[in-house]
Amino acid sequence: MKIKNIDHLVLTVHDIFVSCDFYSKILGMEVITFGQNRKALKFGSEKINLHQIGHEFEPKADRPTPGSADLCLITYTDLTEVIEELKNNNVPIEQGPIEKNGSEGKIESVYIRDPDMNLIELSNYKQK
Repeated sequence: MKIKNIDHLVLTVHDIFVSCDFYSKILGMEVITFGQNRKALKFGSEKINLHQIGHEFEPKADRPTPGSADLCLITYTDLTEVIEELKNNNVPIEQGPIEKNGSEGKIESVYIRDPDMNLIELSNYKQK
């Protein structure tokens, strides 16, 4: 078997609407509705499905827990502008900018937390 790419992942959250607000307003993701009024966050060719704690859809992770995710998102926006946008929206930067290793090479990253305290790494690939 050879895996091509990730299609979607699932975040378990305390409040679907608070998460939709954060990811759409702060990170520019599109909130979409699918199935039986389920919510997801769309960006590029990927999406993040949202499950509300205690009301998860089957099948689900063995121990779905808000705040247990650690995601790295590559931005089109230059990291300097990302930092400015975060400051303008009163989103604290937990760490960075700092050099890290992405799947395709060196990245420069800043780390923030979403409303459920998931760790979100926002990154740009460094010029070669």
